[in-house]
Amino acid sequence: MASAETAMPQLGQNELQAMAYTDQLTGLGNRYRLRDKVRLLASERSADPAPFTVGIVNLDGFKPINDLFGSVAGDEILCQVAHRLKACVPDGATVTRHDGDEFAIILPLIFERVSAERTGQMIKDVLSAPYDLGDRNVRLSASLGFAVYPFAGADFEELMKSAETALYRSKRRGRGQITVYSREIAQEMKRATQLEQALRNAIIADTVDVHFQPIVRLTDNRVVGFEALARWNDADLGFVSPAVFVPLAEERGFIDTLSETLLRKAAEATLAWPRELFLSFNLSSAQLMDPRTTLNTLSILNSVGFDPRRLELEITETAVMGCADTARRIFGELRDFGIKISLDDFGTGQSSLGRLRDFTFDKVKIDRAFVSAITTDRTSEHIIKAIVTMCEGLDLEVVAEGIETVAEADKLRALGCGMGQGYYFGKPADAAATLRYLGEHHHEFALVDRPNS
Repeated sequence: MASAETAMPQLGQNELQAMAYTDQLTGLGNRYRLRDKVRLLASERSADPAPFTVGIVNLDGFKPINDLFGSVAGDEILCQVAHRLKACVPDGATVTRHDGDEFAIILPLIFERVSAERTGQMIKDVLSAPYDLGDRNVRLSASLGFAVYPFAGADFEELMKSAETALYRSKRRGRGQITVYSREIAQEMKRATQLEQALRNAIIADTVDVHFQPIVRLTDNRVVGFEALARWNDADLGFVSPAVFVPLAEERGFIDTLSETLLRKAAEATLAWPRELFLSFNLSSAQLMDPRTTLNTLSILNSVGFDPRRLELEITETAVMGCADTARRIFGELRDFGIKISLDDFGTGQSSLGRLRDFTFDKVKIDRAFVSAITTDRTSEHIIKAIVTMCEGLDLEVVAEGIETVAEADKLRALGCGMGQGYYFGKPADAAATLRYLGEHHHEFALVDRPNS
């Protein structure tokens, strides 16, 4: 009787090597195959360094799909991606798969940026078609980063690092983007990383501040509340716009820490205000996808001693589109505790009216793009009038943002807009300046004896 050892077929050296260089799921080459192919191509062209291109393809939103439908469905999508890539790449190209949902392509006949972008667009289009999972179809987009040899790197490690930098920039710009590496892009990514580290240090050192901009009742210009706005003055970088550092915190995954720090600061500052004034605070898209948001918010308010009924949380249309079911549940929880929900930048999204139908809001903020044109553009005037009329029917309060002149305030007042906010009524100011503002503009507050601030 033959032993088990002699009965089993023995794998030869070639078969073992092939297994070591092959992705077992898709049958494509793996990172070792990619490395050897790139090194061989670079060696062949070393005497006369004719360019070639390496690209990295990463699926956008693959993990949620994998989590929702399971790993079997995820593996099926990856196999379909592999098949599509092999079918659509130019002649002579090599497709490999790395871990997870990342693939790489060697393009020996792509020599410069425009050709790489054109190839990337073709790949992106091919991968965006629906994936058949039997009982359902799913759609995915892909982000791509390209690096051209030898300009982006003369060896494998350097070339791949450049392609990854390009991919990272694509991811930063949103889904379905294509980037070809350049020195300018590398500098941009380096600055973003430096800014991230400075912001993390500022949060730890508690040097990101909160400023407050007044919101007034237009019938009598009386202050009714303030919006809290993040401000950061760095010792080395100087003033950094929130339009820069807030999206960066969202992208790098620490917006929740930043927001909670700022909410605590804002709530503490409001303890010196008249109790009838509300605090308006911006909620990020990441917080609208986090089931712990309600608990975290209430914990902060309780620790400060701030009445939740004085808080209004502002969200944008884009923010609620990420995970509508979770956002709807969070809204319900927050409103159960008396916290109001305000829809910010109304009219600038793709489906503003749909948001009003799908979610329960307490207030709508008309975007400054309409307000700034109200005295010169009849269309903007009619849009604002329609919004005000609609909100009256839906029992929603209305705030007009970006009011800068008396003419704009008068026109909004005449159209029946309830509240206003903008430089005409006051610029954002720190906590101490806000107290002085209240002393000048809020009669009851001015009559109360307070310690010097």
